[in-house]
Amino acid sequence: MTAQAIIQSLASGLLMGLLYGLIAVGLALIFGLMDVTNFAHGEFLMIAMYLSFFLFAFFAIDPLLSAPLVAAALFVFGAVIYLLIVRFAMRAKANAGMVQIFTTFGLAIVMRGLAQFFFTPDYRSIPQSWLGGKTVSIAGIFLPEPQLFGALVSILAFAGLYFFIHRTDFGRALEATREDPGAVALVGIDKNRVFAFGWGLGAALVGLAGAIMASFFYIYPDVGASFALIAYVTVALGGFGSVFGAFAGGIIVGLVEATTALVLPPSLKSVGIYAVYLLVVFIRPRGLFGSI
Repeated sequence: MTAQAIIQSLASGLLMGLLYGLIAVGLALIFGLMDVTNFAHGEFLMIAMYLSFFLFAFFAIDPLLSAPLVAAALFVFGAVIYLLIVRFAMRAKANAGMVQIFTTFGLAIVMRGLAQFFFTPDYRSIPQSWLGGKTVSIAGIFLPEPQLFGALVSILAFAGLYFFIHRTDFGRALEATREDPGAVALVGIDKNRVFAFGWGLGAALVGLAGAIMASFFYIYPDVGASFALIAYVTVALGGFGSVFGAFAGGIIVGLVEATTALVLPPSLKSVGIYAVYLLVVFIRPRGLFGSI
């Protein structure tokens, strides 16, 4: 095993880790805002990938161009899901936590079933995109252009989210609603509007990731399940409710996954992720950057 091979693997892990972080940030945002875990988060990713595929198949729109459109569509979809489904689940008088869990888990099953019915279980892909199959060589390290583009988009999206939360009035309303949903009503803030926006924003982030991943990953009804599991681990690793923790956790997960693949067969690369997570749980149960 040469130094170049190690650096190559870590570079690839870093690029994927940034995408993992983008996926996890949307999940962490929703949990931090409402204390609700969206178990349909992976299916949101799946819908985004299919939407990007069909925009390419029917309108020849490259994933690079369709990414903002997909993110906007997922924003609307996420807000509607909150207003039509999650909002009523949160009104449960007894066992509210279990009601919310089963609501989003049931939503995931329905979305996956509908995708299998309408799209069939067949694997699909975007055969020819602007960046598909291209690589950039930096000091002998080859970086796939789709993943490199995705990593740059992830950094920009996280920077934009951080600016929005900390530098805008609506971002401050999000933070205030997160701290005390009851008190914000006294100053005229509609918490349902804020929650709907939060769900929309979380869905838009995962939609952006899905549109990018559609350019280099197979698309099928169960594609979101594996990435959702990584997202849950990433959020728990970074700290529940911490947006920065989720993004940093994604980078750590990507690097650990790449390192594990160097010493174990590729089929066992997830072992390292869960081993690190268990270690963090034992040492720091609230996660690396969590405050609860």
